[in-house]
Amino acid sequence: MNNMLRSAVLGILLATFSVGAWAHGDVTPHSIDTGDLQKVGEEWLDTNPYHGNELAVEIGADGYLHNCAGCHGLNAVSGGIAPDLLELSANCADKTGEKQQTCFQDTDEYFKDVVLSGKKTSDGRVTMPGYESVFTQEAVWALKTYIDARTIEVNK
Repeated sequence: MNNMLRSAVLGILLATFSVGAWAHGDVTPHSIDTGDLQKVGEEWLDTNPYHGNELAVEIGADGYLHNCAGCHGLNAVSGGIAPDLLELSANCADKTGEKQQTCFQDTDEYFKDVVLSGKKTSDGRVTMPGYESVFTQEAVWALKTYIDARTIEVNK
């Protein structure tokens, strides 16, 4: 009986800690459903065509949750594991109108390149996988739209 009780307790503890390990989701890249967004074409743009688009923010938030939050933090609030994405354009938050849009556009191409190609350290160690084979152009720009919206929200 003592061994049975010990096994049951061990099983419960193992199950509890296993659930915690999945708290930020798995690391398998997930495609992002952008079917409701206006298509932007096959040729990659250098600037985000969805800036300020509320539907893109919603789609980007869902895509971020399933692909980025595990490393970059829930709601784009970094937990210190990976770079804080809200810092990328933080100086844009206090601008308005066209000045703000131009400021965010200054980081668009960098964001696109990192998301598609990933990041490596100087010695070649992968610190972020590339998502070129997973994300469409619409998905990349929806993610950027969400991060820009969070940047404004957090820095108000």
